[in-house]
Amino acid sequence: MKIANIIALLLVLFHFSAIHAEEILRMATTTSTESTGLLPVLNAPFVKKNNARIDVIAVGSGKALKLGENGDVDVLLVHAPKAEAKFVADGFGVDRTGVMWNDFILVGPKSDPEAIKSAPSVEDALKKISLGKTPFISRGDDSGTHKKELSLWEKAAVKPEGNWYISAGQGMSAVLRMADDKQAYTLTDRGTFLAYQDKAQLVILWEGSTELLNPYHVIAVNPKRNVHIKYALAKEYIDYVTGAEGQAIIGNFKKDGNVLFHPGLPK
Repeated sequence: MKIANIIALLLVLFHFSAIHAEEILRMATTTSTESTGLLPVLNAPFVKKNNARIDVIAVGSGKALKLGENGDVDVLLVHAPKAEAKFVADGFGVDRTGVMWNDFILVGPKSDPEAIKSAPSVEDALKKISLGKTPFISRGDDSGTHKKELSLWEKAAVKPEGNWYISAGQGMSAVLRMADDKQAYTLTDRGTFLAYQDKAQLVILWEGSTELLNPYHVIAVNPKRNVHIKYALAKEYIDYVTGAEGQAIIGNFKKDGNVLFHPGLPK
């Protein structure tokens, strides 16, 4: 084969491979989306349709937002509304859109040593725990759950400290294991608890107030801050998870018949 023909063939092959090259979307998300098993199911159709790969970093929402600030990821799926709003206001994120929601619950041993189940409010429940000094396991990791927990202690006018208050610095599944082992209380998102409940003896002891609602948003990292951000692919992902197909997957995702996340945002 002549050299000119070989070069022409190589150029064709290069052009073909470039067209069909797999795109990589870097995502930072909270541990609850991954530990519940939702994320692989939700991402699979997008990956197939877009010939893409999604590299997921599952951390607390605070750390996920920091990765976005540094330009280390292209898109975020998180649940820390106040921190998210600041992230966007500071120019680090764009196209913040509601995706789904569940709620936070207080769980603990069935014996409920501080009788928090009868507390009139979640703040009163926390006051009972602090006065009785039954162990409470905190995420302690700047996650959305940790941020919510700290705001609830503040509303209860309690500064949690002492041997009874254990800051784990771990994800939700690990914290639930610790709470089960120590017969302790903890705050968890309902989705992770439902996905984990067959592995522990913990029970739901306080639930139901509007202040415990837990919305999740998807945010593209601002390409004006980081020129290497794959904004077009991130925007396609946002449109997918907030569109009919993604929302249907979220609404139909269940564990033992229980819905873990509700599509959209709470009314």
